[in-house]
Amino acid sequence: MNPDETLPDPVAMILTAIADVAPELEPELADLDLDVDFWTELQLDSMDHLAIMTRLATESGREIPERDYPRLTTVNALRAFLSA
Repeated sequence: MNPDETLPDPVAMILTAIADVAPELEPELADLDLDVDFWTELQLDSMDHLAIMTRLATESGREIPERDYPRLTTVNALRAFLSA
């Protein structure tokens, strides 16, 4: 990513990544509590998890180490990580 480009809204980026990986969940995303463990709430499996995290890393230009996955379970936690 060009350093002059600004990142899109992190929450929108996260929700879009979820919807792209699991389109059947898109209707539920509008009402998703940003402070709940969305992996559990949306019943995402490990392949979905990896696909979403990989997509977010690519889109944000920011590496998301696998060791950080356990603390990045809510949209707000991911937003803070991607915005830091």
